[in-house]
Amino acid sequence: MAKNVSDEHGFKGVETISSSSSPRSSPYVHEVGVPPKQNLLKEIAAAVKETLFADDPLRHFKDQPSSKKFILGLQAIFPILEWGKHYNLSKFKGDLIAGLTIASLCIPQDIGYAKLANLEPQYGLYSSFVPPLVYAFMGSSRDIAIGPVAVVSLLLGSLLQDEIDSSANPVGYRHLAFTATFFAGLTQFILGFFRLGFLIDFLSHAAIVGFMGGAAVTIALQQLKGLLGIKKFTKDTDIVSVMSSVFSSARHGWNWHTILIGISFLIFLSVTKYIGKKQKKFFWVPAIAPLISVIISTVTVYATRADKHGVEIVKNIRKGINPPSVKEIFFSGQYAGKGFKIGVVSGMIALTEAVAIGRTFASMKDYQLDGNKEMIALGTMNIVGSMTSCYVATGSFSRSAVNYMSGCETAVSNIVMACVVLLTLALITPLFEYTPNAILASIIISAVVGLVDIEAVTLIWKIDKFDFIACMGAFFGVVFSSVEVGLVIAVSISFAKILLQVTRPRTAILGKVPRTATVYRNIQQYPDATKVSGILIVRVDSAIYFSNSNYVKERILRWLADEEHVKENSQPRFQYLIIEMGPVTDIDTSGIHALEELFRALQKRDIKLVLANPGPVVVDKLHASKFQELIGEGRIFLTVADAVRICYSKMELEP
Repeated sequence: MAKNVSDEHGFKGVETISSSSSPRSSPYVHEVGVPPKQNLLKEIAAAVKETLFADDPLRHFKDQPSSKKFILGLQAIFPILEWGKHYNLSKFKGDLIAGLTIASLCIPQDIGYAKLANLEPQYGLYSSFVPPLVYAFMGSSRDIAIGPVAVVSLLLGSLLQDEIDSSANPVGYRHLAFTATFFAGLTQFILGFFRLGFLIDFLSHAAIVGFMGGAAVTIALQQLKGLLGIKKFTKDTDIVSVMSSVFSSARHGWNWHTILIGISFLIFLSVTKYIGKKQKKFFWVPAIAPLISVIISTVTVYATRADKHGVEIVKNIRKGINPPSVKEIFFSGQYAGKGFKIGVVSGMIALTEAVAIGRTFASMKDYQLDGNKEMIALGTMNIVGSMTSCYVATGSFSRSAVNYMSGCETAVSNIVMACVVLLTLALITPLFEYTPNAILASIIISAVVGLVDIEAVTLIWKIDKFDFIACMGAFFGVVFSSVEVGLVIAVSISFAKILLQVTRPRTAILGKVPRTATVYRNIQQYPDATKVSGILIVRVDSAIYFSNSNYVKERILRWLADEEHVKENSQPRFQYLIIEMGPVTDIDTSGIHALEELFRALQKRDIKLVLANPGPVVVDKLHASKFQELIGEGRIFLTVADAVRICYSKMELEP
């Protein structure tokens, strides 16, 4: 028996049902299994376990004596106790070289990043001493390098400046910075302890790419003040205000000595980065270039007394290790609340960056990274850091890449880096007092250029246009308004995409793929797939919840109306509507109510509703609501092919 078929896309084909496959020969039809009833408490426990403890973190403790459990507990909190047992001199050599290399990169960067956060230079160095030490004992990544980063420094500085002017009240500003750092660490710790790390996944990759790129452009624009020697500069971060400030001071506000220093070393840093990128064996060249630039420029300024000719220098850097700052944290009062808000935002951004970096290098070295342990480690180091004069620290991609390329073996490379920073704080910092601000601007510009990922943006455009909108929205929000606005746009568009996908799930009409007996697929993906005369097969590609149930019902009826409109007169009317339920992972009461309404709407058209391939959760709820009794026995099938055979055999073949 054969029928000519066509669809609204103009695809044509012939659906043939042979006599051997006809239901009249009584082929075996599998029944849809109903899962056994479970205890309500067990269901809740299973759901909680799958949501929060999917990796079964306590599996190592099972069937272990108390003494062993205690040791495993300590190792879970301090991973260094586990891998430290196998540490040897060979690994230390790799960590020593890596630690010294990233220290040469981090010292000049830290001074520059502290200025981004509107803090004195030593606070950048403080943040590369205590936090890396804490992370080395508690972190699970072998490659991540801890310290201040450009984006978080800019974000923190921008948010803090909105509350307290760093110039008018530097002490209050510093206290608020430590308060924000404390709450940033507390936020990270709570997310890890309660295993809520999945919350950071709500910020899409596209939004992060756009936000990071916009922040990089904003940071680079902010460095024009130091690069050009401008003394009166806007405190706004948007591109219009910055460029207006730059050009308005062009006639009398630029200093040619400063420009010469800044541009010369920016070219030098760019060349070294190019060499390191083209020749991997010279990875150490761009790593030590910033420190070399600082040394040469500092000696040059000191020898020529260029600071007497308008070249701005770093001036005083406080000597000594981190002073305690517990008493400087606002635990009450109006600034406690403001510090909490700033800390949550900066902590989430820092956490997102660190976890992404850690996972990237873990996959490259083929080892597992526990995201929740990472959050606890990052949170603890920032809490401790806030009490030792540090501001928010996290994983740095540039330093982590250098750490990886230098051959690091474990987190001991962070300890080596921290020791070098300590030595710098204790002995060498007075040498940096003549460091020109122009060289710090050059180092920061060179570092943040890599955050503008053109290749990633191009790939996002090719893959998903909505993701591209999210990326560009975050980018332009940061560049033309502020970091806060860009962040809000990034989060908003990410949530909008989730809501759109939840409330407007995809649906498709299925047809039988040629030269197969039981394979039914989307006719748009497989143009040669043929529809079955008198039967419409629709697939719903999402769970059916209250948020989308009405849309799903109306979309299916619209599919039916469209198909009836384009149907040729020679073809029989539709007598069956089969819904492929395989992708429907769950359904709630609103979803079942929508199916009931769909059933009644089809009844009025003399069309029978049939379901195929429902999952265990869906089947259980359908039986609990007695939906199978409403549509009639024998209307729920294991596969679409079974449903088509049975329905085709019962169908009245009317023109």
